[in-house]
This record gives sequence, C-alpha cells and structure tokens, in this order.
Amino acid sequence: MGDKANAHPGAAGRATAADHPASVRNVVLVGHSGSGKTTLVEALALTAGAVNRAGRVEDGGTVSDYDEIEHRQQRSVQLSLVPVDWDGYKINILDTPGYADFVGELRAGLRAADAALFVVSASDGVDGSTRMVWEECAAVGMPRAIVITHLESARADFDEMTRTCAEAFGADDPDAVLPLYLPLHGPQGPDGHAPVTGLIGLLSQRLFDYSSGERKESEPGPEQLPLIEEARNRLIEGIIAESEDETLMDRYLGGEELDFRTLVQDLERAVARGIFFPVLAAAPAAEGAKQGLGTVELLELITGGFPTPLEREAPTVTTPDGKARQVKACDPDGPLVAEVVKTASDPYVGRVSMVRVFSGTLRPDETVHVSGHGLADRGHEDHDVDERIGGLSAPFGKQQRALTHAIAGDLACVAKLNRAETGDTLSSKDDPLLMEPWEMPDPLLPLAIQAHSKADEDKLSQGLGRLVAEDPTMRLEQNQDTHQVVLWCLGEAHADVALERLRSRYGVQVDVVPHKVSLRETFADRSAGRGRHVKQSGGHGQYAICAIEVEPLPGGSGIEFVDKVVGGAVPRQFIPSVEKGVRAQAARGVAAGYALIDIRITLLDGKAHSVDSSDAAFQTAGALALREAAVDARIHLLEPVAEVTVLVGDEYVGAVMSDLSGRRGRVVGTEQAGGNRTLVRAEVPEIEIGRYGVDLRSLSHGTARFNRTYARHEPMPAQLAEKIREQTQGNP
Repeated sequence: MGDKANAHPGAAGRATAADHPASVRNVVLVGHSGSGKTTLVEALALTAGAVNRAGRVEDGGTVSDYDEIEHRQQRSVQLSLVPVDWDGYKINILDTPGYADFVGELRAGLRAADAALFVVSASDGVDGSTRMVWEECAAVGMPRAIVITHLESARADFDEMTRTCAEAFGADDPDAVLPLYLPLHGPQGPDGHAPVTGLIGLLSQRLFDYSSGERKESEPGPEQLPLIEEARNRLIEGIIAESEDETLMDRYLGGEELDFRTLVQDLERAVARGIFFPVLAAAPAAEGAKQGLGTVELLELITGGFPTPLEREAPTVTTPDGKARQVKACDPDGPLVAEVVKTASDPYVGRVSMVRVFSGTLRPDETVHVSGHGLADRGHEDHDVDERIGGLSAPFGKQQRALTHAIAGDLACVAKLNRAETGDTLSSKDDPLLMEPWEMPDPLLPLAIQAHSKADEDKLSQGLGRLVAEDPTMRLEQNQDTHQVVLWCLGEAHADVALERLRSRYGVQVDVVPHKVSLRETFADRSAGRGRHVKQSGGHGQYAICAIEVEPLPGGSGIEFVDKVVGGAVPRQFIPSVEKGVRAQAARGVAAGYALIDIRITLLDGKAHSVDSSDAAFQTAGALALREAAVDARIHLLEPVAEVTVLVGDEYVGAVMSDLSGRRGRVVGTEQAGGNRTLVRAEVPEIEIGRYGVDLRSLSHGTARFNRTYARHEPMPAQLAEKIREQTQGNP
C-alpha cells in the first residue's frame, strides 16, 4: 500500500488490455461537485505516466476531455473512464459527476466499480448527498477509502477534516476511519499559511516529500517522531481491531513491536473486506512537476488495498425467459456476460457503449446477443436481438485506443452497438443471458417540449430516441390526455443538459412549454338531457332522439352505460350507437375540455325513423344529450392526487411537513426510518409538486428523497377550478 517501505516510482505507458482479472482494479471516484475529482484523476494519470508534464495526452487534450457540454458548463455531467497502468496493474478510474441531478451516472459508476474513493474537499467538508452515497456503498459492502483534497486552501485543516469524516462515515465504528498519513508542512509564507509539501507515513514512519515535483523518501527527524506517535498508535489499534489474527491485540498490548509487513497485510485485507476506511491526502501536481502530492500513495492503495474483480460476487443472471443460470464469478473462460453501463454518441464513430465484462472475454467484431433491461415505462424498449459489435477501445481524453480483447473484470468501450442501451446485457448469441438491472432513480421533474419549427419536428422523434437511449434516468412520455411530449428529468441541471444535447448533438431545437396536468371532469349531482338530431335536406335524412339521465359515481368507477329503454323506443341496433356517442363526448369533456369520469349514463327513452335513423345519427344524438345534461348540472373539475413519501433527516421534518401543507397536501403519517431519518407520508395534488424535487433538495440541503405514485382524482377547489376554466375558454 502507499505506506510500503519500497514504493514503486510509477510505470509510464498506455492503458492496455488486461491479461488476468487479478491485475485489474476498478475504482469509482465519488464526491460533491467541486471536491476535485476530475483534477485528481488527471493527477493520478500524470503520476502513472499516462500524460506528459503539462497534463496533456498526445492529441493535446487532457484525460478528462470528453463532452463539450462539460466544458461550457464547467462541471462534470456524465460518467467518464480513464484507464492507467501502474506497477503491473491496470486501473480503471471512473470519474462521476458530483451534482445531484446526475446521480444516474454515479449509480452506473458504482455498478461498474469494485471499490469507491470518496473525494472530500478540505475547504467544503462532507455534504449530505455524499453521506447518502456512503450509506449506499455500505449497504452492499463496497470497499471505500477517503482522500482529502484542496489542502492548499488557507482554511484547510487535515486533522479537523479527518475528524469530520470519522463522524460522517464512521457511525458504527469511528476508529475504522483513520488517516494513513499526516501532512508534512513547509515553511510559513507571509500570510502565516504553511503549505503542505509532503506526507508522513504513520506505519513506516517515513517522510514522502513532493516539494521538488517528484516524490522523495527520507527518514523523519527526531523532532517529528513525537508528533506522529498518537496517530500511529491509534492507526495500529484500528488495524488490529479488524484483523483476522486474534493474537495481534494481545501481542500489541504486551509491548511487542509488530512487524511492518504484517500490519500492511492486515490493513489491505481490512480495506478489501470493506471494514476499514483509510483517509489519505492528495493535491494536483504543480506546473512542470512529475507527480502530484499523495498520488503515489493513492495508486498503491488502489492496487494493494482495493479488491480484485475476482473478489466480487457473480451477478444474478437468468435466461431472457426468466430461467436462473449459475455463472462463475469473473471467469475469463466462462460464458460471456457483460453489461452496458453507459451509452454515448461520438460525432465520428456513432454510438459508443462503455461495458463492464463480468464473465467471459469480449472481442472485436464478434456477434453478441443484446438482452433488454425492463425500462419500457421510461421509453426504453426491451431488447432481444443479435448484433455485431465494432472495435474495442480504452478511452483517453478524446482518443480511443484500440484493445485486442476485454476479459472478465475489465472495462472497455464498444463501437457500433446500435441497438444496445444503458443497462442492457451482452452475451453469446448461442447462449443468451440477462443480468438483473441496477436500481435507477425515478425522474420526477417534468419538462414539456415542442419542436421549434417544422424542420425540427421532423427530427424530434429520432433525437429524443437517441437521447433516452443514452440516459436511463430520463423518461419520455407522450401524454395522450394533454397531447404533450414530456421529458421527465432528475432536476433542472439534468433538463438543461438534455436540451443542450438535443440542440448541439442531434440538431433539434425545441421550445419549453408549461407542463399540463391531466385533469378530469365529473357530474356533482344527478342531471337529465335530451339529444335531438333531426335533419331533412333532400335525399336521405337524419333522425335520432334520445333521453338520458346522468348521475355521479364513486371515484375510480369510470363510465357506466345502462340501457332502460322499453317498448323499442330506440331500436336495439342503435343502442350501442348512443353509447358510443356519449362515450366519445365524455372523452372530449363538457365544461373545460377534460375527459369525464365516474358517472353512470342511463338511456331512458328515444325515437327513431324507419328510413332516416342511422348509427351516425344516434351517435350524434347521444353526444348532444350528454352536453345538454351538463348545462344545468354542477360540473366538478378533478385534479390528480399523488401519494408522496419523503425520506428526510429528522432535523428537516418540520420544514418538510410545513412545505407539504403549503402545497395543499395532507400529511397522513410519519415513521422512523433509522439513521436519524423520518419517512413522511402525504397526499398532495400533482399540480402542486411539478418542481417538488428541486424545492425539496434546497429545503433539505440535498439530503431528502421522495417518491410519488398516482392515488386518485378528486375535486379541485372552486376558485382554482374557475381560474382553469377561464384559461381554457381563453385558449380554445
């Protein structure tokens, strides 16, 4: 690990295809926006020799160059892969966006990785969303480590931030979150700030000085040893407490000086098992430097302490028709099972799929089976097709470096998978398999759009199809009630990126319009109507008369049609025509243009003509009768009500309940959810929660989550209903 006595100085070279899963490490970087993840990735690539001293790859770009939108918005908006070689290992570094709107990219990174590196800014601390991701990793036992950045800040305090991390991440055992190093400070500047120039290894008691731009190792001075004694003893006790060797604690308490290699091996095992979480420090390389502070230690932690893909359990696999299949974990010679964890479009090579191989070996130009992912409700069709893949490559900035193969445990980019989408499974065409999909956050912010021009209208459908194929957290809805095209997003930033991609990548300009909620109408009381459709203008006439009665029904009843005609007043063959006419009128509405629901329509009487009566005439008469019944009746405008559940920290419960009440919501209950959190249940009109996800994030500082499901339609307040009727009449 980074505290080994003889650290490897680094291994320059390109990322290549791995030859055995044991030589692969997959690590995802997690942290809030601005914590320094992307800068850290570039520093690690520089130290590993993957880029030159200026941090540039061969084409002049940086390893993080990927998406023009990221450059314009100055923030990461998607998952990116940077593979580097170090000391004989291939390390796949997955850089995730820190902004909450792109949590889908984060979840994909967690799916593809075997360990997580939490990046915490010394000047900003740990935010609520980072704590929530830590809990997600803990729930699945993912190994984790913490790296503190921005130590150059004047108010940075490594010791204080380490204590903060122990409080935030070590709820069960604070002694499992401990530093492996202490910062080594240089001379104080004119402002009194002493910059961090190196690290002091607590186990090895060695100094690692980066002030020259390259790591140099030396013995600490006598004056420095007492400064690290307390932290070193606590680290050793923390390692021993998690050791599988139960004799170590007795030997340590008995005064025995434990062997350095034994401590390092126990530390590595504890980290790989996800029960000990070391804290490190890192900073980007200065101009002209070869290595960034702490980057060698981080690379050694990744290769020595993080698990190999062989240690990850085999995924749950079935055949496409649902039959269970047993697949050996990470076997390069086993059946092919790979998963598309990200889909992107390249202007030159078309669709590019980032793939994690869980079993078997993937090779260029072979035919694979693409199995669907069960997200049809979000506009993503299930797939069950064979498709020939193009080349395999490892991304590096804007370059794609060709690979000869990708074995189990490795990640690669696949070209020309035109049907596969994020979450799909790739397997052998002769042995189709399907992986259980990972959980995707539900998009809850509606974005109603329409084509800006006729030319855009022609391209809109194809552009939207490509957009949602890349992003499974986005849901495309063609609302049949409001006739709107709605993109459901995770937040405003997510929506902005979607619009920008439509414009810049797919050449589609759209306008955002107000989102409409699917309202309904119903009769508030019993009413009667008579429909008379009689026309005679030469030739074949039209004659149909019918009398109906309309009465309200309980919510959820729909529309009932009852025939009570006696004596053949309406011939039997025309009764279905009346029903068809009233149902068609009900679908169009009778007051504000919204569909009628929850009524019983009873046909009581009517008249017919032996020659001039027809199906069309009685359909028209039925519609007229329903409209006449509405004239003298009270018509309620119904709005959809959602069942809302909010998982929120106890300190924000009062604010959340007050906010829900302000949205005409009814809180129906609360219950403790553990971890100092409360689950609030409420019923809220959907018209009031269009932006609730955005507002809740602000209210809870990014720590709350909510879900909603349709409950029912119920009458809207009279004043609001009247306002909507006026708007409808003004905009026919």
